[in-house]
Amino acid sequence: MELETHLSKYFTLAFTHKSMSLEMREKLAINSSATLKEFLQTIKNHCPNIKECMVLSTCNRFEIYASLKHGAHANEQKSALLKILAQNKKMSVSDLEKCALMSVDESAVHHVFSVCSSLDSLVVGETQITGQMKNAYKFAFEEKFCSKDLTRLLHFAFKCAAKVRNLTGISKQGVSISSVAVKEALNIFEKERIKDKKALVIGLGEMSQLVIKHLLNKQFETLILGRNAAKFEDFIKELEEPKKVSFQNIENLNAYINECQLLFCATSSPHFIVQNCMLKETIFRRFWFDLAVPRNIEKPVLDNIFLYSVDDLEPMVKENVENRQESRTKAYEIVGLATMEFYQWIQSLEVEPVIKDLRELARISAQKELQKALKKRYVPKECESNIEKILHNAFNTFLHHPTIALKKNAQKEESDVLVGAIKNLFNLDKSNANHAQNLNLYKCEYYEE
Repeated sequence: MELETHLSKYFTLAFTHKSMSLEMREKLAINSSATLKEFLQTIKNHCPNIKECMVLSTCNRFEIYASLKHGAHANEQKSALLKILAQNKKMSVSDLEKCALMSVDESAVHHVFSVCSSLDSLVVGETQITGQMKNAYKFAFEEKFCSKDLTRLLHFAFKCAAKVRNLTGISKQGVSISSVAVKEALNIFEKERIKDKKALVIGLGEMSQLVIKHLLNKQFETLILGRNAAKFEDFIKELEEPKKVSFQNIENLNAYINECQLLFCATSSPHFIVQNCMLKETIFRRFWFDLAVPRNIEKPVLDNIFLYSVDDLEPMVKENVENRQESRTKAYEIVGLATMEFYQWIQSLEVEPVIKDLRELARISAQKELQKALKKRYVPKECESNIEKILHNAFNTFLHHPTIALKKNAQKEESDVLVGAIKNLFNLDKSNANHAQNLNLYKCEYYEE
């Protein structure tokens, strides 16, 4: 019988700002927990060779992370997922195929680590992506779409991201899409000689909160339009200058939409929040930033409104990427080493327990036979202690070479077959152990006992 490898086959399918237009990313975007759960359940129902999966959906990417069952072919899983996406999002398989980036095994692990460390972001070094990945993993874990395999992967990805932040200067400027947008707004403010440092922000989600903090840092007064006044009250407790922020219900949008020259919009709505039917002519020019995917602002019909989308901000960050090239090179070195260390770590998780179990099995067997001999009076009771020492030394000597060989091969691919064979021969398989206890072994950053 063929032994199943214990080393997971990791798989990623990515659609990012590098390969797919904003219009297509809008179609793929998932902005509600119910929709995400339904999509993950569809994958589970129609892709039996996918053991675990999670989805990362942000303004710049839509990615599926999975572990595959032994013997599963990555290209078959890719085809199955493309069909599901095409049907679910009403898109053509051929269009998706052109934009899809598939990775398997080491390449997949390297990709996940790079994304989590913000090396694949539109703004290299932004820290928002790590939190988004934690939320994506947390959801998939709690809804039971992922367990051991992706817990291992994400645990190491978060560790890698932290190491990149701490050992390079890639995140020192704290840039993100939100900060780039506010920086551009500040440049506009100065060029246009706008009198009042005021801005309108629609939404109070994570992106909007970052925008507000950056605006306050640049001494802007900010009016927030949202739906949840209680959430606003909690948010202003975090601010150093809460007096510069005010709140109105989003139902009052028509009353404010034509008054502000600077507007930022970032909500999870799948529809346009700002529509052309709301617009009125003004004597001043307006500059609007739509930071949502799908977009929240309908393309304005008025000539004096200038609209920036997330893709429009890309040219503005090229200089930032060039300035960070040295840090980026160092960061990729860290990610490369982390990828190798990850596989060594997984393999050590298999080798060390099997050595411990093998020694415990030998100890129990020796003790059992000693007790039989004492009961049948083959040996005198007063010799029990000395015999225990002899037996202990005997099985230590017997297991010395296998122990050294296992440790020596722990970092090699063949260790999985070796460990699997030993577990099978000595009946050491504990695959039915408690699920939560198994997860706790990996000490994932999200998992709590």
